[in-house]
Amino acid sequence: QLQASGGGLVQPGGSLTLSCVGSRSSLSYYGVAWFRQAPGKEREGVSCISRNGISSTYYVDGVKNRFTVSRDFAKNTVYLQMNSLKPEDTAVYYCATDGRSNFCPGSALATNYNVWGQGTLVTVSS
Repeated sequence: QLQASGGGLVQPGGSLTLSCVGSRSSLSYYGVAWFRQAPGKEREGVSCISRNGISSTYYVDGVKNRFTVSRDFAKNTVYLQMNSLKPEDTAVYYCATDGRSNFCPGSALATNYNVWGQGTLVTVSS
């Protein structure tokens, strides 16, 4: 129901914009979170945007000034703009909703989300 795209290989300091596309019923009615999972690590919440697009939350220290989450209601799409990328940002990135919440939680737990995109790989390397 959700489809994430936009990943790729980028050099340190570079930028990527990830997209999460969904149907109106799967995406537009809920807050949408971005998670990432690096090799050998647990899936962690990165960012979230509320249903109305007014409120955004960043869960990882150090990404707030580099990443920007936004949404386009006409396109049923949520974006994650990532700037000044670092090797430690390397991971598979997923978008997700919990199918009920309009707003973003204070902390994003993957187990609370039940609608997931398939993931898109971001590799930051020189």
